Amino acid sequence: MTNHTIEHTIIIGAGPCGLAAAIELQREGISPLIIEKRNIVHSISQYPTYMHFFSSPENLEIGDIPFTTANEKPSRLEALNYYRTASQRHNVRVQPFETVLSIERTEDGFKLSGEDRFGNPRVRYCRHVIIATGYFDHPNRLGIPGEEKDKVSHFFREAHPYAGMEVAIIGGSNSAIDAALELERVGAKVTVVYRGAQYSSSIKPWVRPTFEGKVTKGAISMKFSSRVVEIADTYVVIQHEDSEEKLANDFVLALTGFHPDRGFLMESGVTIEAEGYPTFDENTMQTNVPGIYLAGVVASKLEANEIFIESGRFHGRKIVQHMLDQQK
Repeated sequence: MTNHTIEHTIIIGAGPCGLAAAIELQREGISPLIIEKRNIVHSISQYPTYMHFFSSPENLEIGDIPFTTANEKPSRLEALNYYRTASQRHNVRVQPFETVLSIERTEDGFKLSGEDRFGNPRVRYCRHVIIATGYFDHPNRLGIPGEEKDKVSHFFREAHPYAGMEVAIIGGSNSAIDAALELERVGAKVTVVYRGAQYSSSIKPWVRPTFEGKVTKGAISMKFSSRVVEIADTYVVIQHEDSEEKLANDFVLALTGFHPDRGFLMESGVTIEAEGYPTFDENTMQTNVPGIYLAGVVASKLEANEIFIESGRFHGRKIVQHMLDQQK
């Protein structure tokens, strides 16, 4: 006989997909608890200050709450307001600034051990776990000398601090292109170093002509088929196909993407397929551990951006349906 409270479901992560899963559970009379190590939709709060989404607002909606905006594409600030409002209107139970460190199987479910933001231990029990942890805390590292220097960042927030500086941007995705344009506007000298031989096909079509125009005019330097192999205090070393270049540099933005925390999944008993993604049923989102489900980008297979809010927000419905089927 247990003497502790057992939650029906604990969701780890209060991103849009975690919130959407909580709302789906509520519709079936289940009141899940979300544990979030920072704040609600923390990953979005980490996006560049003036960023606009690629998705249209209706493709970001959760809980049947309309996402209205005066713009064609919603901004970061509008998204923060929207998801905060959606969680409040649905009275979603969220415990922010608490970190789950381990998941253990118990006789009647799972034991989640962790700590609050002051390091005090926290233990919770539940029958089901939904892992919706995202990926923004785990940037893809370069693995080169100098990557640990203070001048290097895997995040870009806003351009102002870099005004007048020599900035190297590593990457060729939308985040790299958007950052380069913002930096150029404030007077930074920008060099984009990209391993691809030509522009990425994923670049937003309304942004690419502007960027190409800047490159053609020499306002932004674009280096294809290249990679940074060393970062020093006052320069970077760039390896081209058949030559090497030392370039004066003040700051490096390594915008090379992110990946989910596979280690946490493995420690929880979730197996990893040979291709590197976690074992789960796409129809139910349940992993090889009965009672542990995945929601959102943590369920991505090859690329972290293959699952975004547009598709991940529907994972909760699959999970709830499986839980209900199990009760029959």
